[in-house]
Amino acid sequence: MNAKSGTPKKNLMFFSGRAHPELAEEVAKHLNVSITPQSAYDFANGEIFVRFEESVRGCDAFVIQSHSEPINKWVMEQLLMVDALKRASAKRITVIMPFYPYARQDKKHKGREPISARLVADLFKTAGADRIMTVDLHTAQIQGFFDGPVDHLFAQTLLSRYVKETYGSDNVTVVSPDAGRTKLAEKWADDLGGVPIAFIHKTRDPLRPNEVVANRVVGEVRDRLCVVIDDMVDTGGTIAKAVDQLLAEGAGDVVVAASHPVLSGPAPERLSECGAKEVVFTNTLPIPDEKRFPKMTVLSIAPLLARAIQEVFEDGSVTSLFDGNA
Repeated sequence: MNAKSGTPKKNLMFFSGRAHPELAEEVAKHLNVSITPQSAYDFANGEIFVRFEESVRGCDAFVIQSHSEPINKWVMEQLLMVDALKRASAKRITVIMPFYPYARQDKKHKGREPISARLVADLFKTAGADRIMTVDLHTAQIQGFFDGPVDHLFAQTLLSRYVKETYGSDNVTVVSPDAGRTKLAEKWADDLGGVPIAFIHKTRDPLRPNEVVANRVVGEVRDRLCVVIDDMVDTGGTIAKAVDQLLAEGAGDVVVAASHPVLSGPAPERLSECGAKEVVFTNTLPIPDEKRFPKMTVLSIAPLLARAIQEVFEDGSVTSLFDGNA
């Protein structure tokens, strides 16, 4: 108890799922805390067991999990961790999901489809989450799906700073891989000091996911360093075709920058062979050695997450910390 106020002392406890232990350890190091010990394992039929080895009563709990492949397993594990914390009387539970699962399914494109991103928010609320912290959502309206505070952090600033320090901004054009990402491209252009933007006009067959037909480049790219930006790279088809199109239109060099390296199937091969000078990601998701290639650069979001966790724990302003964008 605090002798002056008579209120209990706040206690930050940090918990990690098994999907991306390297990121969790780095965040813990920045926070100067240890990851709370736990038992977690799979039963023979695939069901997951979780139990914390220390008392969590009255704590301010922060639970991190990167929703990489197999995504459904890691979502379920984090839900069970939240449920265990709630049942063990944690005072407040903040779910940290650097990559928000099912974010692309944020609306119905046709009848009889789920809104999966909303369902994910509902599941975590039901499990006992009080707050969600995430990075570079696919669409901003997902923040409204959760009935509670959502801290939407931006890795984009980290990426744009790296590009500016590495390549400068005198001869740069920011390129959106499709018309739907032009708003993100405008923010990038501002971060780089008001550089021009362009976008790839493309078509996509709604009945054939992950297949794209690139049509033409809208904007000035000849002899310029083109920075192709996106929130995630899944199979790499969109980005690879964008790079091909830009080089065909006379771009000097092409750099790819994206927050979330999903990198499914042929993505590593496509990205390594597409002609890009460099491909820059953050470590919101783990990248196994077999998916890495020489032109890939990975920046850490651990300092960003640690600062946000500290602000939430101290009841500070996450918004002011991230220049009004969180």
